[in-house]
Amino acid sequence: MAFCRPRGKLTCSTNLAGSAKFEQNLHGKVKPLQLSASGPSSLVHRGPVLKHQRSLAVRSAAADAYTTFDENVKVVTSHAVEEKVGVLLFNLGGPETLNDVQPFLFNLFADPDIIRLPRLFRFLQRPLAKLISTLRAPKSKEAYASIGGGSPLRRITDEQANALKIALKEKNLEADIYVGMRYWYPFTEEAFDQIKKDKITKLVVLPLYPQYSISTSGSSIRVLQNIVKEDAYFAGLPISIIESWYQREGYVKSMADLIEKELTVFSNPEEVMIFFSAHGVPLTYVKDAGDPYRDQMEDCIALIMDELRSRGTLNNHTLAYQSRVGPIQWLKPYTDEVLVELGQKGVKSLLAVPVSFVSEHIETLEEIDMEYRELALESGIENWGRVPALGCTSSFISDLADAVVEALPSASALTTRKVKGTDSDMDMRHYLTKMFFGSVLAFFLLLSPRLVSAFRNTLQ
Repeated sequence: MAFCRPRGKLTCSTNLAGSAKFEQNLHGKVKPLQLSASGPSSLVHRGPVLKHQRSLAVRSAAADAYTTFDENVKVVTSHAVEEKVGVLLFNLGGPETLNDVQPFLFNLFADPDIIRLPRLFRFLQRPLAKLISTLRAPKSKEAYASIGGGSPLRRITDEQANALKIALKEKNLEADIYVGMRYWYPFTEEAFDQIKKDKITKLVVLPLYPQYSISTSGSSIRVLQNIVKEDAYFAGLPISIIESWYQREGYVKSMADLIEKELTVFSNPEEVMIFFSAHGVPLTYVKDAGDPYRDQMEDCIALIMDELRSRGTLNNHTLAYQSRVGPIQWLKPYTDEVLVELGQKGVKSLLAVPVSFVSEHIETLEEIDMEYRELALESGIENWGRVPALGCTSSFISDLADAVVEALPSASALTTRKVKGTDSDMDMRHYLTKMFFGSVLAFFLLLSPRLVSAFRNTLQ
């Protein structure tokens, strides 16, 4: 995997002044304390619940950019003094230690865009998240232990932020880069606190998900929408949101470059099946909530394959979806089932391409590299390869910088326009039937008969 090289000293610090601090109560739940009096932010955090209070000060080997900016750092820009451009990178986040796994999972499942309950049943969100995270934590800890004890996502995202800052500067745009993780440090709400503190006058929001889904980009955008409703500064701030960018030429060519390179490792490259594996979502998201993710993913694969064919690479390919949870129906075909079928059909060489991820994390390093590789070899596939995530590949970062530059002129106040991610007006009875009984109860069916005993253990 290609990563950017450090070129100087970087201070990677997150200042808690103006951010919410947290206190753990006797039951392991956490409540926000009042905002620090020393900070100018008026944001009230209604976001993730933390397991414990800890310092967020970190150091990084990456250079010239930082996740959130120290108040004493000055940025010299080539623009007028009154304009200060910010770029906010959205990402999922991941536990950095094994002790972080359970609270990370709680934050994940407490998100109403992950488990979509009807309004009448929203009171079940946190208890359900507590139950699921408690039961899933042991297995998840084993997975994270197998890749070194934690997720590398924060480190890689910081490196991408640094590389993007450098690429923007080369395009004559000075910008402050911020990282907002949805379910772990540094949280999205903390990034917004820092943006306000730094008095950014124009903001570009760039989710690090090529394709839009209500469960990824949409969830982080919803946090932004809520903050805009509550804070006058953000209500008036010109913001441009790049909701998806899978169709950009730079991204498509960068993916094609990586695939071509990995194909050359095989003794007979022309015989290799190109196997695109994308993160799945429940089918109800697409059918009932109007999530464009499946259509965008299929378009993305078509664009990449068209680019490869234009270069003379004519390999067969297929697309499947990974990481499903529970017995409910997710987007098909499923990665594990397709691998078995390909082995049965006589496919001997396969190149896995993690198409919905631009950074290495648990779903590439453990799920694909370990679980799916083992399954493929057991199913008769003899030659296995995997395309690395894009990381800080120069062509990819340069294209993201172009996307930011192109998005700036369209920045406007969100209060004057509607973006994706708002509640739909679908019939409540239909919504209740499809979303509640098709999703929530399925989790309970999955967890039974250990459900009651496990839940009691968590309360002891």
